[in-house]
Amino acid sequence: MLVIGHWLLDMPREYPLERMRNIGIIAHIDAGKTTATERVLFYTGRTHRMGEVDEGTTVTDWMEQERERGITITAAAITCYWRNHQINIIDTPGHIDFTVEVQRSLRVLDGGIVLFDAVAGVEPQSETVWRQADSYKVPRICFVNKMDRVGADFWRTIEMIEERLQANPVALQVPIGVESSFRGVVDLINMQAISYSDELGAEPEVTRIPAELQEEAARRRETLVEKVSETDEALTIKYLEGEEITAEELRRALRQATLDGELVPVLCGSALRNKGVQTMLDAVVHYLPSPLDIPPIVGINPKTNAQESRPADEAAPLAALVFKIVTDPYVGRLAYFRVYSGKVRARRAVRNTNKNRKERIGRLLRMYANRREEIDEVLAGDIGATLGLKDTFTGETLCDFNHPIILESIEFPEPVISVAIEPRTEADEDKMSEALNRLAEEDPTFKVKIDEDTGQTIISGMGELHLEVLVERMLREFKVRAGVGRPQVAYKETITKPVRAEGRFIRQSGGRGHYGHVWLELEPLEKGGGFEFGDKTVGGAIPKEFVLAVEKGVREALDSGVLASYPLVDLKVTLVDGSYHEVDSSDMDFKIAGSVALRNGVQQAGPVLLQPIMKLETVAPEEFAGEIIGDLSARGAQIEGMKPLSGGLQGVQAHVPLAEMFGYATDLRSMTQGRGVFTMEFDYYDQVPPEVMERIALEWQC
Repeated sequence: MLVIGHWLLDMPREYPLERMRNIGIIAHIDAGKTTATERVLFYTGRTHRMGEVDEGTTVTDWMEQERERGITITAAAITCYWRNHQINIIDTPGHIDFTVEVQRSLRVLDGGIVLFDAVAGVEPQSETVWRQADSYKVPRICFVNKMDRVGADFWRTIEMIEERLQANPVALQVPIGVESSFRGVVDLINMQAISYSDELGAEPEVTRIPAELQEEAARRRETLVEKVSETDEALTIKYLEGEEITAEELRRALRQATLDGELVPVLCGSALRNKGVQTMLDAVVHYLPSPLDIPPIVGINPKTNAQESRPADEAAPLAALVFKIVTDPYVGRLAYFRVYSGKVRARRAVRNTNKNRKERIGRLLRMYANRREEIDEVLAGDIGATLGLKDTFTGETLCDFNHPIILESIEFPEPVISVAIEPRTEADEDKMSEALNRLAEEDPTFKVKIDEDTGQTIISGMGELHLEVLVERMLREFKVRAGVGRPQVAYKETITKPVRAEGRFIRQSGGRGHYGHVWLELEPLEKGGGFEFGDKTVGGAIPKEFVLAVEKGVREALDSGVLASYPLVDLKVTLVDGSYHEVDSSDMDFKIAGSVALRNGVQQAGPVLLQPIMKLETVAPEEFAGEIIGDLSARGAQIEGMKPLSGGLQGVQAHVPLAEMFGYATDLRSMTQGRGVFTMEFDYYDQVPPEVMERIALEWQC
C-alpha cells in the first residue's frame, strides 16, 4: 500500500490470480513429503542448501519433536515462486494421529500433490487422505517417489491407484532406469528425455529418448493421448481422424480433465536423489487449479439464512476462513486463514460472523514455516497469518461488517483415546491449565475435561502418539511437569430397543414448589446417527417454552450413560406427553424432568457399550505372517485379507478393537525381529462383547 498525503493507494498484485496455486503435499507416513518440500524450496530459490529429515535440518519440520522423531506433526505453510507463478504449499503430516492437520489443510487448498512410495505403492493412510481430498473435491496430481529404491515399480503403483483408490490415473512419464540405475524420465507430452547427472539435480539435461525406450514411450504416449482425448470433444474428433495432437493441446485438455476430476496425472522421481522435482513443479503450474478455476465459495447470510456466494475477487466483500491456530513461542497466538474474496488489511477491524464479534487484525504475516515476513494485506485467493485475534478459532469466518457471511466450517473426528494427567507440583497446576487450553485451541481433536467423580483432568486425542507429543509440548514449550496415567479407550453407550419412559420432578415446600412431568419415547438410530430430538405433544400438554428446557435436560444427560458413565449416542428422543403446574412449573423443573426421563428410559432400553474399532495394516517379512495373524486373532481382530508385497514382505489387513492395541508397536517389533511396521486408523464404533462390557462396568463401579 502506498501512502500519498492522507490517501491510501492499493498496491497492484505481484502475481495475478491465474498465476497463483494453493496446494498441499499429502501422503502416507514416510513417503517422502518433507524431503520433496525441501527440494521444492531449494529449486525455487527459497533456501540455498537442502535440509534433510535424517539430519533434523528441514525447514518445514521445525518443531523439536518433529526433528527428533523424523516425522511431520503440524502442517507447515510456505510460499515460493516457480515459472512466474506464486505457489503456497502446505506440507501435511502422514501419521494418522495428526489427520486433523490434513483435513483442515484440504479445506482451504485448491489442489494437491499426492506422494506415493514406489516400493509400497498405495498404503492405508494414502487411501484416507485420498478419500478426504475426494470429499473436498480437491483436484490432484500424483508423484511416485523413491524410484531409486530396491523394489520400486512405477507401473504397479499406477495399477494400485486405479484399483484401490478408484481413480483414473494417466502416466505423463516413463522412468529411465530402475532402482539404483534410475537416472531420469521420458516426458510423454513433449516426447523428450530428461536426465539428472549433477548431484544437486539443479541442471536437468533434455535429450533424445534412449533407443531402448523409444518403442515403450510411443506406446505409452498413445495411451496418454487416447485417455486425454476421451475427455475433450474437439480432441476426440482429431484423434479418430488420425490428426496429430500437439503438446499444447494435450496440456490444455489434461488440465481441464484434472480440474474436473476425470483424470489424475502421474509423474515419478526420487526427491532424496534430487530427480524429478522440477517436473513435478511444472505439473503444478500446468494442471492444478488457480483460485479462479474453483467455483465461488458459498456461505450463509446469518441475517436472512439465504445462501450467498463470494467470487475470488479482491473488490468483492471480504470472506476468509481461519483454518489453524498456533501458539507461537515468540509472537503469541497466530491464526492462519485463507481469503476467498475481498482483502484482509493489517491493523483493521473485521467481523467474526460465527460469534458476531468485532476482531482487530494485528500484524499480517506471510509464513515461511516458523519464519515469517510482515506484509500489509492479504488479497483474495491467498493464504496468510495474523496476530491479534482473541476470540477466533479454527473453522470460523472473518468478513466485512456490512456483508456478513458464514462459510461452511470444518468437521473433525471425535477423539478415541484418553489419559489422566496430573501436575507434579502446585506450581505446575496453574501452568498446566493454561497450557492445556492453548493446546486445545490449536487442535480441535484434542479435548480436555475434568472427571466429576475423581476430580482428575482427562485429556483425549486420536492416538497414543498424538497424546505423547502433546504432553511433550507441555514440558518443552510451557515448562509444565506432569504425570500421565495409562491410556483409556473412549467408549460410548447406546440403546438397542425402543421404550417409553416417565420423568417427574415434583417438590412441595412452604413457598413456591417445583413441578415438571414428562413422557419420552426413546428409539435406537443407525450407527453414526448421533442424536435427534422431537416434540409430538398435543393440546398444550406442555407449553412450548418448557419443551426447550426438556431438550436441554436430555442433551446434558447424554454426556453420562447408565453403564459406565460414557456419552450416549445413536438414539432418537421424542417428547410425547407430560403435565405442568401454572404456578409451580419452571424451566429448571422441566430440564430436570427431561434428564430423569432419559436415564429411566435408557436403563429399560437394553443399554450397551460401543468401542472404537480400528482399521489396521501390518507389513512384515513373509515368514512372520502366521505369528502376526495368530496374535491379532488373540486380540479379537477380524482378519480382512493378506497381500504379498515386493521384497518378500506380506501385508495383513484387519479390524481390531482399540482397547486391545495398546503397546502393539513393541509387541510387533519383538515378534518380527524389529522388521514389522503397522498403520492404524479409527474406522467405526461397534458393540462391546457381553463379557467385556461386564468387566468394564465392574471396573467403573469400583
